[in-house]
Amino acid sequence: MIAKIEQLLQEVEAMKAANAEELEVLRIKYLSKKGAINELMADFRNVPAEQKKEVGMKLNELKNKAQEKIAALKEQFESQNTGCDNLDLTRSAYPIKLGTRHPLSIVKNEIIDIFARMGFNIADGPEVEDDWHVFSSMNFAEDHPARDMQDTFFIENNEGNVTHNVILRTHTSSVQSRVMETTQPPIRVICPGRVYRNEAISYRAHAFFHQVEALYVDKNVSFTDLKQVLLLFAQEMFGSDTKIRLRPSYFPFTEPSAEMDISCNICGGKGCPFCKNTGWVEILGCGMVDPNVLELNGIDSKVYSGYALGMGIERIANLKYRVNDLRLFSENDVRFLKEFEAAQ
Repeated sequence: MIAKIEQLLQEVEAMKAANAEELEVLRIKYLSKKGAINELMADFRNVPAEQKKEVGMKLNELKNKAQEKIAALKEQFESQNTGCDNLDLTRSAYPIKLGTRHPLSIVKNEIIDIFARMGFNIADGPEVEDDWHVFSSMNFAEDHPARDMQDTFFIENNEGNVTHNVILRTHTSSVQSRVMETTQPPIRVICPGRVYRNEAISYRAHAFFHQVEALYVDKNVSFTDLKQVLLLFAQEMFGSDTKIRLRPSYFPFTEPSAEMDISCNICGGKGCPFCKNTGWVEILGCGMVDPNVLELNGIDSKVYSGYALGMGIERIANLKYRVNDLRLFSENDVRFLKEFEAAQ
């Protein structure tokens, strides 16, 4: 038996394989249950007692050598050059379909860029807010309709009871409040973000949408400053020929307040179905910050004044891209999104 073991040792040491398939054939030949080494193990019981120690040591040596040789050849196949030295393993799989920016992101970034060039910084705040920052600090009366359940989403506490102090913000004015209570003028910020209203979802309304609000507080800020910013914004966003007009309005946090229209960018102000033949389209609300708002947020209204404005991003996107159904913005239909590839 020792002679047979020595012969197998020589075969194992000379073992070669050109590929993984040949290596598997060799493994089966020597190390499988019916392989040559296991056959010797089965014959070991017939070895005379005085030779068992020597034969046993030789068998173990053979088995270990065979396992080491098989493992070495396997590692060689796994590490050998496959001819892909120049392959970039960090590269994305090809072909891959490139995505597009969402139209609301395109419009939001354009709005932010325009105001950034006018010196406004971006401010952000939480979407789950408290009553103070959303309503009270913005001069909303305790019985204002906006506080009612039909307009605002209220958050339930751990016991399942509705608390009227924790809500989903209904406008990004809450960000203005947080900025004013922590920053002394001059303040010049723009506040983009998602807001929530308890409304029935339809082609013209949604339970959530996006706003951009701007706030400027400093000494001697006037309505003339506001009007100049509005005109510059409208002409940058819709074209240099765009005209604006301001109509008196009411908001709890501004006084005086106004709504701004632009000359219809579709018909050029001549009148069309989109502008209801008026030649004008409303795009935002604005006004001088009410002195009560400044005082509620820790700013001396006798020293400082300011203006604020706010617009819906969906509204601006509708004007730019003529999207007639607000639901399209949140349905993630790739066919709809692909229409905006050229707008990026």
